[in-house]
Amino acid sequence: MNARTTRTLAAALSLTAALAISGCSSSDSSGASGKPELTVSGAYMPEPVDDKMAGAFMVIENGSKTADKLTAVTSPLSDDLQIHETKDQKMQHVQALDVPANGELRLDRGGNHIMFMGLKNKPKVGDKITVELRFEKAGPVKVDLDVKERTYTAQNSTAH
Repeated sequence: MNARTTRTLAAALSLTAALAISGCSSSDSSGASGKPELTVSGAYMPEPVDDKMAGAFMVIENGSKTADKLTAVTSPLSDDLQIHETKDQKMQHVQALDVPANGELRLDRGGNHIMFMGLKNKPKVGDKITVELRFEKAGPVKVDLDVKERTYTAQNSTAH
């Protein structure tokens, strides 16, 4: 091979490698990158009656083709936050809740929700409580819960 052929071959190989790498790393807004695209709306906590426990409610939307799981919740308000599922009108602690691909996870009164056990203080109406939602694939998401009146029910709630 002469020098010109070697340079042409090296350039062609470099271009092929660059195209292959860029093709592997591309992603689009539909979640083709493999990482879920989560957004949280309507997050609130009814004002607790005492400092023993409180609930949190919200809608977690997944705008991608990749399903995920809510696996943990943390907050400065309590060292013991639990994910609860409600089945057959019975509440039970679970390790995770599914966030379906191109779907949503609704945390509503009377349904699935987050429980704060042993509050460090008692929040009042108008306060904001910060929580960090942890997901299996998407990673942590910080959310501010609006503390609402005890009788408040979100308009997008399915509870009666």
